[in-house]
Amino acid sequence: MRTPPTTPSTTTRAEYCVIACAEAWRDNGEVLASPMGTIPSIGARLAKRTFAPDLLLTDGEAMIVGLDGETEGWLPYRQHLAMVTGGRRHVMMGASQLDRFGNQNISCIGDWARPDRQLLGVRGAPVNTLNNPVSYWVARHSPRVFVPKVDMISGVGYDSAAAAGPSAIRYHRIPRVVTNLGVFDFETGDRTMRLASLHPGVTVDEAEEATGFPLVRSDEVPATREPTPEELRLIRAVIDPEGLRDREVPA
Repeated sequence: MRTPPTTPSTTTRAEYCVIACAEAWRDNGEVLASPMGTIPSIGARLAKRTFAPDLLLTDGEAMIVGLDGETEGWLPYRQHLAMVTGGRRHVMMGASQLDRFGNQNISCIGDWARPDRQLLGVRGAPVNTLNNPVSYWVARHSPRVFVPKVDMISGVGYDSAAAAGPSAIRYHRIPRVVTNLGVFDFETGDRTMRLASLHPGVTVDEAEEATGFPLVRSDEVPATREPTPEELRLIRAVIDPEGLRDREVPA
């Protein structure tokens, strides 16, 4: 087993996370990006400015916006629903819990009938995950988030979608999970979580110790790709000059 070598870099951990989030939308074409969180939002805007120019960004309400935030068009609710139910939207959600098949929980911790903690609630997670690609962003990778089995299924994982039948898997896809430690996907035979890359400075042991279930991985885990000089310039000077990314993932 080999861990990616640690090399000197001026790129911060938060910036690697931005790059990893941006890559979720590569080759998506003209779909609606719905990033939830600071770093996913920076990543979506970076993707549109570079390798995903057809990506559609919104103001979070009802308008399609351009790179400068200026309104380009109206997104009526009926059109939004049509995109959501037809695979033309790629959401990047958060997660209070994730299991090895990609089932997500944002509803409660503990038994549903008498939970220890009440969270956001299921909200739109089932519809999101069954009807369009959904990736996840976790700012603090820990065994409390990556659990053997979620306490309640909010977002649907691969095993749950398969059990529900053909109609549930038509648009269901979890392209990637990005955390402060690395990138994970489900490109395995049984659709269980795989360690796809580690951010520079993170070891395989650290990732495995922070995960509450065994991770599929190769003997040589690659490093998350380096941002180009132009991508770093855009992140630092254009998209996030105030450095909000570093508040979400400190150096």
